[in-house]
Amino acid sequence: MSRTLTDQVVAITGAGRGIGLATARRFAAEGAIVVIGDLDDDVAAKAALQVGGRAVAHVVDVTDRGSFARFVEAARAQGPIDVLVNNAGIMPLSPLVDETDEATDRIIDVNLRAVITGTKLVAPAMIERGSGHIINIASAVGRIAVANGATYSASKYAVMGFSEAMQSELAPARVDVSCILPTVVDTELSTGVSAAKGMRAVRPEEVAAAIVKVAQRPRFETWVPAWSKGLFYSMNALPRRVRNGAGHAIGADEALRDVDLAARSEYERRARS
Repeated sequence: MSRTLTDQVVAITGAGRGIGLATARRFAAEGAIVVIGDLDDDVAAKAALQVGGRAVAHVVDVTDRGSFARFVEAARAQGPIDVLVNNAGIMPLSPLVDETDEATDRIIDVNLRAVITGTKLVAPAMIERGSGHIINIASAVGRIAVANGATYSASKYAVMGFSEAMQSELAPARVDVSCILPTVVDTELSTGVSAAKGMRAVRPEEVAAAIVKVAQRPRFETWVPAWSKGLFYSMNALPRRVRNGAGHAIGADEALRDVDLAARSEYERRARS
């Protein structure tokens, strides 16, 4: 049975742009009360105006537990949090040997630790209430590691492992945990990155539609586009040598090597700051 989202309180991190903003719009269209979190207060406020309805905005630095806790409390002012979408994420790209320790720490703090922190902050009330849904935005790179994004891949692999454990841990309390695994998405995060041969960059609205569908009908693992899941599991059944050859044939192993660094310069600056 599909769950209604009318009057549900949905808190979304990193919702000022890209997937987060598209997701906020989609939830609002379903009648949800959307709480938009973003590091930039101007971006968050503008996003809430764009989403309209009962959307509200709050600044949140997901790497700061106190800031995240204040965001959660602000969301609870609208009512019990029914859905938390851990969407905030960054993808600085470089060979590992060129990646600074500061960049490594930031990728892990934003992409992984924040997911854990957000879960810790909302799960107790969900457990007590016997309902709730935590949706973590992972990545296809959380199942398929790609060169030049080793730490990013590691963070998304870890999100998948954490989410699988939390699904088992929270299921007895009737709290759902889901992961969304997009391929290359046409957002600022993937500026200068090309999709593999035969694939196209998906639109943020497609990812948002998948997120809302999962909120209505919970399932653990959702790939965007949906057919990419079958491709991954089919290739993963092959011997590694064959799998590597197939990945090379479609350019998957070069996806994060052959990037337009000039086009990414502004994003990289913000992601590392």
